[in-house]
This record gives sequence, structure tokens and C-alpha cells, in this order.
Amino acid sequence: MKCLNCKEPMVVLELNQVEVDYCLECGGIWLDGGELEILIEEPAEVKEMLADFAAGRETAPGSRKCPVCRKKMELVTIGEKEKVQIDRCGRHHGIWFDKNELEEVIEIFDRNRNSKVHRLLKEMFNK
Repeated sequence: MKCLNCKEPMVVLELNQVEVDYCLECGGIWLDGGELEILIEEPAEVKEMLADFAAGRETAPGSRKCPVCRKKMELVTIGEKEKVQIDRCGRHHGIWFDKNELEEVIEIFDRNRNSKVHRLLKEMFNK
């Protein structure tokens, strides 16, 4: 898969038994539909996060195209105080995170900064 941001080839990394497409050049991450739910093992947290994504408090048409269906993705603003804007396929094929956005989104929803997902992200990306 080519990066949605810089068009460089992406590498596939395994994180908590989920294949994450990662761009070594710009740090972007693509998660296929359903992979975020597997990554975050806490059902209540996943439900809240996905409801926030689905509600899309602030959505706008984006310029990036989904690598699966090739339709333009939506820009969704997540969070109230600390806002993060992510790209989401309207057909639920996946979510694109620019550099550090996945960690920022997880922090918005995860009050325990030492969660399993945070530890895995830090280990995977040497943070």
C-alpha cells in the first residue's frame, strides 16, 4: 500500500495481533475497518470512541482517497478540549492517522496513560 500522505510505500507492522500499515517516511498510519476495535481491548472505551467517530462532531470532506474504495474520505474532528482531525472512510473501510494522531486519539479516550495500547505504541515507534 502507498502512503495516503506522501505516496511512499508503507510497511506492515504487527501491533497486538493487528496489522498496522505504517509509513516510515511521514509516520502516517492506516487501520483497516475493525482493527481499532481489536487494538483497544476495552469494550466500553471502543464503544465510546466509535460513537464519537460516527457522530463526527465536526466533519468535512477531505482530499485523501480511501485506499480500498477510492472514494474521498471525511475529515472528523475528535475531542473537545484537545482536538485531533483524522481521515475516515465513509464506507467504514478504515481510518487514516497522520503522525502521532493515533496516540493523541487514544489519549483523549484513555485516562490511563500507561495502558497496554500506549505501551505497545511506545515500544513500536520508540517513544
